[in-house]
Amino acid sequence: MPGRTGVEFDTDPGRVDLDRLWAFLSEHAYWGRWRSRDDVAAQLATAWRVVGIYEPDSREMIGFARAVSDGVAFAYLADVYVDPAHRGRGLGRALIRVMIDEGPGREFRWMLHTADAHDLYRHFGFQSPDPMVMERPGAKPAGQPGANES
Repeated sequence: MPGRTGVEFDTDPGRVDLDRLWAFLSEHAYWGRWRSRDDVAAQLATAWRVVGIYEPDSREMIGFARAVSDGVAFAYLADVYVDPAHRGRGLGRALIRVMIDEGPGREFRWMLHTADAHDLYRHFGFQSPDPMVMERPGAKPAGQPGANES
């Protein structure tokens, strides 16, 4: 699906460039470097929804987001990124809009973990948890190498 930003957005998991995804997540993402390539492949294979951003000419994947969901009322947003060479073009906002507002989960309760993109997600209605939310943290502190974040 052509985007308003001069790139293509595609929800086909078969189009995701696992090598590029793995390279970014293992080298640049603070939130899940503990995962192996096989872990990332398994997460991709079992994702409820994925959205990739692709350059129309080269078809190179330059951004990605995935979600897990019960398919009815709840979704968790994970592994959102735009390649650093392509930032500053509004692609992060466009990616989140395609994933959340233009997808089948637009009426769901969405959750995510982030240490550095609060302003981006507030634009889409994310806010601090309400009193009904509880969380059992993973075995390692969030945001640390080896943390159980996705």
